[in-house]
Amino acid sequence: MENDNTVLLNPPLFALDKDAPLHYAGEICGFRVHNGPSGSGSVQFEAVVLDRSTGEGLVRSKEPLDCESQREHSFTIQAYDCGEGPDGVNSKKSHKATVHVRVNDVNEFSPVFVERRYEASVPEGRLFDRIVRVEALDADCSPQYSQICFYDIITPNVPFAIDNDGNIKNTEPLDSKRQRVHTFWVTAFDCGKNRAQADAQVVVTVKPSCKPGWIGWTKRVEYTPGSGSIPLFPSLHLETCEETVWNIQATVELQTGHIGKGCDRDSYSDRSVRRLCGAVRGEVDLLPPPSPAANWTSALPTLPSSDSSLVFSFNGSNHVAVVPNSVVSALSGDHFTLQLWMRRGGANIQPSATQSRGNRKEEETIVCSTVKNDDSYSHYSLSVHGCRLSLFYWPDVSAARPVKFLWKLEQVCDSEWHHLSLSVQFPSVTLYVDGVTFDPALIHDNGAIPNPAPRQRMLIGACWEPEEKQKEILNNTIPEGKDSVKFVGGYHGLLSGVTVRPGSVEPHSVVECLYACREGLDFGDLETLGSGMKVHVNPSQSVLVLEGDDIESFNRAVQQVTYRNSLRFATPGVRPLKLTTSLRCFNEESCLSLKQLEGYLVVLQPDAPQISLSGVGPHLARPAPEFEGPRGVPLFPELRIVCSLSHAVNTAAQGMEGGALMSDAVAHTLDGCEVQPLGEELNPEREELLVDMDVVRERGLDIINTTAYIAITGAESISVYEDVLRSVRYRLARGSGRFERRFRLSCSEMNGRYTSNELTLEVNFLHSLESLYHPSHLLASQQQFLHPSHHSGELSGHTLPNPHRNSVVPGAATVIIMVCVGFLVVMVILGVFRIRSIHRRGEGSRGGAKEGSNQWDDSALTIIVNPMESYESRMGISADTEGDGEEEEEEAAESPDDASDDQRIIIKKEGRDGNARRY
Repeated sequence: MENDNTVLLNPPLFALDKDAPLHYAGEICGFRVHNGPSGSGSVQFEAVVLDRSTGEGLVRSKEPLDCESQREHSFTIQAYDCGEGPDGVNSKKSHKATVHVRVNDVNEFSPVFVERRYEASVPEGRLFDRIVRVEALDADCSPQYSQICFYDIITPNVPFAIDNDGNIKNTEPLDSKRQRVHTFWVTAFDCGKNRAQADAQVVVTVKPSCKPGWIGWTKRVEYTPGSGSIPLFPSLHLETCEETVWNIQATVELQTGHIGKGCDRDSYSDRSVRRLCGAVRGEVDLLPPPSPAANWTSALPTLPSSDSSLVFSFNGSNHVAVVPNSVVSALSGDHFTLQLWMRRGGANIQPSATQSRGNRKEEETIVCSTVKNDDSYSHYSLSVHGCRLSLFYWPDVSAARPVKFLWKLEQVCDSEWHHLSLSVQFPSVTLYVDGVTFDPALIHDNGAIPNPAPRQRMLIGACWEPEEKQKEILNNTIPEGKDSVKFVGGYHGLLSGVTVRPGSVEPHSVVECLYACREGLDFGDLETLGSGMKVHVNPSQSVLVLEGDDIESFNRAVQQVTYRNSLRFATPGVRPLKLTTSLRCFNEESCLSLKQLEGYLVVLQPDAPQISLSGVGPHLARPAPEFEGPRGVPLFPELRIVCSLSHAVNTAAQGMEGGALMSDAVAHTLDGCEVQPLGEELNPEREELLVDMDVVRERGLDIINTTAYIAITGAESISVYEDVLRSVRYRLARGSGRFERRFRLSCSEMNGRYTSNELTLEVNFLHSLESLYHPSHLLASQQQFLHPSHHSGELSGHTLPNPHRNSVVPGAATVIIMVCVGFLVVMVILGVFRIRSIHRRGEGSRGGAKEGSNQWDDSALTIIVNPMESYESRMGISADTEGDGEEEEEEAAESPDDASDDQRIIIKKEGRDGNARRY
């Protein structure tokens, strides 16, 4: 029995010895237990001798047995006699007998429900054979006690019944208006009449009359940038109202054509994106922005673009770009990569005359080129015709076998933006559309095709007719009327970023990084996809199709449809969302028809990064000779750039009121910085800004250095931009005579979408006093200069410099010097008026001798100027009154020694010789 150690053997245990009734030799002294195949034996069981003469024994377990741990045991037992004496010498052993022990179960466990709560939903007004099934388990080991014999509903007066298998059904039609939710309790009994340890709760929700369709559709879905992938329909499920359906197909469509060029991509410039993705450099822009150096696109109309790229419009008739030979000559060879953005049809483009009459059989040529190789000419043209894209390639125009590569693509004719990358390594050609590879169909065209003329040329938007039909073309346009046959196959649509890079082709990983969409539809976990389910996503990830035959599996699959956007700063805005469902039933006449559901996905505004420029003081003062050196002076030697994201933090959990902003420093990529002089532009003859071009070239950045600004562009890390900006220096030409100059520094990322603070720096040029003219030269006929005093005392807290050192005055002293000049003029005028008044009083006075002693002595005019007090005031000097000026004159004239002690500069004009003496 379970939980006991007594073993009841059948038959009983006896061992007989034929030497009986001899003493010792005929007696059984003991039994030995050996392990059996089940592992049981001497560890769990033992055998003892009850009567040595009769050989009766007893088997028992050393510990109480547990039926749930091991229900059956098997081992062997062997008897041995007492031998020839009491010491058991020469004892004999019997054969081994097998013992099988079965542990009888005890009903010690009660049933336990698998779930503590069961929920179900049923439509009203119907009877169901099964609404929900409850299940209980019993841990006993025997069938008698481990089986659940019956279930029971212990809540009285409920319209439900339960059978012995746990199936619950309703006994009367349910009404949602009378009672929406029914809650009751059930219990279970095993065959030993033990009741369940805990009862289970059952909740039945009565649904109103069934309406087939999607339930749980949310029209608006919000996406926070940086969230990765989010489910679009987390609670959506299909209700068929018990209609038997054998095939379900749902199509989810996300419209992103209005976001940039077809979807959300990196917002950096094409050149920056190529460098970030590790693409090989050396591409040639065939449709550059119009400029004096690239004037072949000036006649083409352009359209605005959300990603700051230039979009050119072609109307299929008179819009053609003729690439000059100087550009075409760099594109020779049969290994090249042609890349472009294309949108058929376009906006605000009027069709040509032939197209308006319905004639759409003519191919539209995007690029037509004949280039010169070493000793031959090769020709190729890229064209579209309906939904077909074709590359016509002639390795050698002198040969008669051109090759045509053909692709049938829905992207060519859907009037949406797509990126095409054509890698040619003849005879191998690879096409990437939005980063996805497409294999061509190879056609050898042996028709009567005239050989292209062996002349180097390239056209964008059309191709030329044979040489004998050529006529002159003016201003990159095709003349209307009878001369319109000059070019054939005009392209009708939009083009942007048309580039050709000769040499080796890009690997697939680089092309996918460059032009694959960063947003789209996806499926969460393919491992959870039920049997019979199929998922298909188009290359641009804008359409996802689900197909299956089981409604429950289909509902789980729909809830796994997600939207992903890998950009940290996703383009905010609305993306329309559509769900179209098609059902197939065994009875096609009564099959359900579901209407299309429409909603929209809202990408919220991302947290704007805060680009902070610091480490540069508002003032930079250096001696002017340092600026005049060959390397100039660095403007931002200790510049620090920090980029952080600020987001709201919930502080309620911390016992704080309100919210707070947390700023996280993140590693960002800048794409441009600009240093701009404020005020007038730089004078190239007197000043210039210098940049370490080795650092710029090493990092692959672009730079524009003009007299109005320096612009450094290209996507790179913050540390790289810090190194480049710290190398920016300002240099002055000798004798330029400037006193100050102000500069402004700013940076941006994401093509100027986010900008930094503007850092303003005022540069002061410190000039030597020996290089400055004395202000009195504006009044006197001869020039006199200020020199520092030879005394070494202190004045107003400043120590006058040693004359053997370069004494300097900051550029702001210009205003102070002008004030001193005005003050000096006022003092001279006051002195002249004083002399005249004294002479007049002397002539009218009778006491001429007494009055004569008080006259102003014109021969010893003394003027005292303190430039250090002017320097200390920095921004101006308070004007003294006339009386104060007269007192200072009298004190200076009467006490020249005091002036010398105060380190004043005295210029004294002595008598008639007019020579100035300095003290």
